[in-house]
Amino acid sequence: MASTAATQQPSSNRRQLSDQELAQQYQARRSELQGIASKIGELESEADEHKLVIETLIEAQKAEPERKCFRLIGGILVERTVKDVLPALQTNMNGLKQVLEQLVKQYKQKEEEMQELQRQIAG
Repeated sequence: MASTAATQQPSSNRRQLSDQELAQQYQARRSELQGIASKIGELESEADEHKLVIETLIEAQKAEPERKCFRLIGGILVERTVKDVLPALQTNMNGLKQVLEQLVKQYKQKEEEMQELQRQIAG
């Protein structure tokens, strides 16, 4: 009987380790999801700011395309005209949208992986 108990005990240790590993994987994926969600939030905020500036500059361009405007580039304030700045901002906005789409896809994929891991833990 003692040998039977000793034989069963290592398998239960292995089961505990795999449970611990699953818990660690779950925590890591949860942290990863939170990081992606945080980045999505930051980029959405930045996209909203771009949208407001673009809308304002479109109105200014209609009235006065040669109007001065200032743009912060790498920490340096640069004087430009509305007609020069607007296309660059629109390009940046399109880039932000693409990155956001990729992050949302990545988030959904990671969320599915996490749900699968939850099923493994529960099962």
